[in-house]
Amino acid sequence: MDRRSFVGLLGGMGAGLAAAAESEKRTRFYMVESFKLQAGTQASRLHSFVKGKLLPRASSVWSGPKIYLDALVAPHMPQVLAIYGFTSLDELWSVHNKTFADPDVAKGFADLESGPEPAFEWQDSMLLEAAPYSPEITVEKREKPRIFELRVYHSPTFRQLGALHERFAGAEVKIFHRSGIHPILYSSTLIGPNSPNLTYLIPFDSLADREKAWAAFGADPEWVKVRKESVDKHGQISSVQNISLWKATDYSPVQ
Repeated sequence: MDRRSFVGLLGGMGAGLAAAAESEKRTRFYMVESFKLQAGTQASRLHSFVKGKLLPRASSVWSGPKIYLDALVAPHMPQVLAIYGFTSLDELWSVHNKTFADPDVAKGFADLESGPEPAFEWQDSMLLEAAPYSPEITVEKREKPRIFELRVYHSPTFRQLGALHERFAGAEVKIFHRSGIHPILYSSTLIGPNSPNLTYLIPFDSLADREKAWAAFGADPEWVKVRKESVDKHGQISSVQNISLWKATDYSPVQ
């Protein structure tokens, strides 16, 4: 996505993109909500509200992807991450209104806020746009919830972000797959920090599998060649990388 499409989305609230998304019936936007918590009862109370009130109601009004993660290694801990996928911005707003207009959800949130501690220390939100090559996220309930790695690659310019997406969509994704790395989401931040960036999410069965996969990727001769060619042509198109590790909650529809 270039700067013009970015500014256009903010100015027009994404009306054109929303209409296109509706016709394509694919997940185009992801809302990412991170809840920064303190040690104590906040985490258990938040999980209880999401599992018992929020998720059942949200699932009754829309079938898009829903992922709930607990931080294993992140700048702030404890922390809970919620990721929701939508076909359009209209759908996002409609789902939000229908979910929180439900009396049971409203009462549950009021109870959450009236507990012995605040519901959370603070909440951060980001709006992501899925890359054209991003796969559709499917529901996977597993006997053992997976580890998820969230990577945010900041690019110095939108031009270089475009080059980064081009590299990912070409050779890099193929090298990922043969190395044992299978991201379920590739995106750019539309509203949120560290922009311009490429944000992607990767599940692994275990930390050992993650270490093995990244070692294979780093040693792949084609990756060494592709990276050098990319830097020679576009400069350092990923200047800062933020990496965090998460574990799917037991109630997350995607595990």
